Amino acid sequence: MGNGTKPGSDTKTVENREWIESIDYIIEHEGADRVHELMRTMQVRAQQKGIAFTCPGTTPYINTIPREKQSPYPGSLELERRIRKLVRWNAMAMVVRANKELSGIGGHISTFASQATLFEVAFNHFLRASSDGKDGDIVFYQGHAAPGVYARAFLEGRLSEKDLVNFRRELNPHGGLSSYPHPWLMPEFWENPSVSMGLSPIMAIYQARFNRYLQDRGLKDLGDRKVWAFLGDGEMDEPESMGAITLASRESLDNLIFVVNCNLQRLDGPVRGNGKIIQELEAAFSGAGWNVIKVIWGGDWDPLLDADEEGVLVSRMEELVDGQLQKYATVSGDYIRNDFFGKDERLLELVKNYSDEQLTRMRRGGHDPEKVYAAYDAAMRTTGKPTIILAQTIKGYGLGEAGEGRNVTHQQKKLNEKELREFRSRFGIPISDEDVANAPFYSIPQESEEYRYLHERRKELGGSIPKRKNRVEPITLPDDSVFQEFFEGSGDREVATTMAFVRLLGKLLKNKSIGKQVVPIVPDESRTFGMESLFRQFGIYSHIGQNYEPVDVSSLLYYNEAKGGAILEEGITEAGSMSSFIAAGASYATHGINMIPFFTFYSMFGFQRVGDLIWAAGDARARGFLVGGTSGRTTLPGEGLQHQDGQSHLYAYAPPALRSYDPAFAYEIAVIVREGMRRMFVEQIDEMYYFTIMNQFYSMPAKPDGVDEGIMRGLYKCRESDKDSGHKVHLLGSGAILLEALRAAGILEEKFDVAADVWSATSYKELYKDATAVERYNMLHPGDRPRTSYLRQCLKDKKGVYVAASDYLKALPASIAPWMPGRFMILGTDGFGRSDGRTELRRFFEVDAESITIAALRGLMLEKKIDAEVVSNALAEMGIDQEKPNPHFS
Repeated sequence: MGNGTKPGSDTKTVENREWIESIDYIIEHEGADRVHELMRTMQVRAQQKGIAFTCPGTTPYINTIPREKQSPYPGSLELERRIRKLVRWNAMAMVVRANKELSGIGGHISTFASQATLFEVAFNHFLRASSDGKDGDIVFYQGHAAPGVYARAFLEGRLSEKDLVNFRRELNPHGGLSSYPHPWLMPEFWENPSVSMGLSPIMAIYQARFNRYLQDRGLKDLGDRKVWAFLGDGEMDEPESMGAITLASRESLDNLIFVVNCNLQRLDGPVRGNGKIIQELEAAFSGAGWNVIKVIWGGDWDPLLDADEEGVLVSRMEELVDGQLQKYATVSGDYIRNDFFGKDERLLELVKNYSDEQLTRMRRGGHDPEKVYAAYDAAMRTTGKPTIILAQTIKGYGLGEAGEGRNVTHQQKKLNEKELREFRSRFGIPISDEDVANAPFYSIPQESEEYRYLHERRKELGGSIPKRKNRVEPITLPDDSVFQEFFEGSGDREVATTMAFVRLLGKLLKNKSIGKQVVPIVPDESRTFGMESLFRQFGIYSHIGQNYEPVDVSSLLYYNEAKGGAILEEGITEAGSMSSFIAAGASYATHGINMIPFFTFYSMFGFQRVGDLIWAAGDARARGFLVGGTSGRTTLPGEGLQHQDGQSHLYAYAPPALRSYDPAFAYEIAVIVREGMRRMFVEQIDEMYYFTIMNQFYSMPAKPDGVDEGIMRGLYKCRESDKDSGHKVHLLGSGAILLEALRAAGILEEKFDVAADVWSATSYKELYKDATAVERYNMLHPGDRPRTSYLRQCLKDKKGVYVAASDYLKALPASIAPWMPGRFMILGTDGFGRSDGRTELRRFFEVDAESITIAALRGLMLEKKIDAEVVSNALAEMGIDQEKPNPHFS
């Protein structure tokens, strides 16, 4: 055919039309479900004939909800527009003024500028506050958009102009506002810490699942309470952002809504300059079983899409990459006409009556409140699956040449007078030319229409948000009978501290006063920690119960999933488990119910993998216990380099709200748990407890009298020498290495005539915190009687050499070195782990009893109490290789 038409193309066109007409007929007469059924039947048939059927996982690059199916907008678009522009101005002015006052103080204008409409529609119509005993929604705000949340709170009268002036100036005598959502710093305002990118998505997912957990266990009826997470498209690159999305669909979390602000930009440039982030996220989330709603084009585009009978406009939209879409936010209408529409004469025909200015003003979907409302309304009505809304916006919307759509916009913090005037004029802010250079805040009079509307909408939704309130009564602690068996010791029976902990956890779960509030959390390591004994008794939580017969059903400890199960067995995900811990640990504020989480994990994979989430837990004021299983560099034999923990207790120094302990005996664990519960859930102190447990078996001694304070403060004497000798040493041990210190004391006394006291150093961090606090007090109060640290009180008048041996890095005991009253020798497990037995590992890392003995003798030699020959002979007698490579480097 000379006209370029391929043979048979007319036949194909007719066939295509017939198929389309058939589908239209089915849609009209039998509905969407029948269409799905037929399409699935065709897919099966094709596959049976060997024809591979692939699905791109995406829908056309247009709005999911067509104009004719949009929910009608219930509010006043004009009043909301006027309120929204004032929020925009105040958010921008807050950052600009802060940086004028103190250059480099930082802040972000562009993120909120892009999502003001997404926020305001939610604030006016969807986000419910807790009031009159009814729980509201739980919201994770995009951290960089915090100025917008503050600006709205200012218009509502919740924050003063002084608060806004002191944005990021929290040390100002008159107070200030934190940079991002930080409950630790603003405990009555922010609910959830959300600025560490990637953490909000996973925390929101596990929060939604925890809400179901409370409901399924009969602890609280949460009704239709929703969890909202406002996120950035660049943020979705973080592994934590996407790592748990299948959990949300698997658990049918229709109480969860993600709103992704797709402004197509991250900090340095485009999110997907050569691709399409909305399509990429749609494919991932729809494949994971989510309800995906795309809000790409504003209502200005609807007439063009309606007129696009041949689909040429949609084809052009689909072939366009994000980098070019970003560019369209910065160019003239003439450029858009030539570059976007000029690719096809039919496109140019569509916009022939549009001016260049009209083309530049055509909104993206995330800036159109009617499109946004329709998406939110559809999400609220979705059942059986979570929803993600992908809304396209422009980063720095409204900033014009100062930063709208430009790569530098994320760092934009200052605007000059011309730029402020342009912003003012674009959004019609009633501020004069004379005043605009000062970027004054604009409040609305209480008698104004805007003020009344603002408060009416929030009253309808239960009140202002964000708002955080501790609304829980103290728990009733179990009596000491729960702990008594651990105080009495195990006698001749050898047990591991892991076994003791699991036994204690079981007793707490059975306790009538608090059992329902105990939340065991474990990332697929229950059997490693001996926790399988809890499966049958308390059940593993599953929203749908157990729809299969487990392979070990005939055993006593079978894998028992149950809708009312207590155990959160999260699979191989420390990040997910930690997110559950945060949800449970902060439930006293979010739900008004005390929950007591115990998150048990491989200690090596706790802090190393989820240190950021542990920090977030502190910021969230979460309460609970982190339990590091199979701890220590030498306690876990055979596993080797990547599984042996010599550093978690050092990591534990960083989070200020975390108290860390390395107990050696069952009674120490019992005291720590009892006192931790008292402080967190009776006294309601916002702190967390980390303690390590081990799988080495030995007999557990009974608790000596009067040691409870020492256990909690970090040090107490557990063996006092009765040897009369002129030489004295004090051996500090913790965890399993305390046994080596006890053995070393025997060697020193029997073979070298050295008296040796042994101290259990349960917490170097507590000793360090106390000592530094005392130092600080004495420095600031030079005229007062100096205070004495607990460490100095313990060691007062205790003469001799001190040796600290730990299964952790030497830096751990070294942290208390400045306050030791005598010669201090330090042993630890610096270096990579090794695969071998405990005896061999402790000799390799030089923390066994023989190495402790040598360190003590060396200290005595340095103090000129014994000769060097004694140390040399001891090295030979105990078979210690003097030329062995340093384990730190080998």
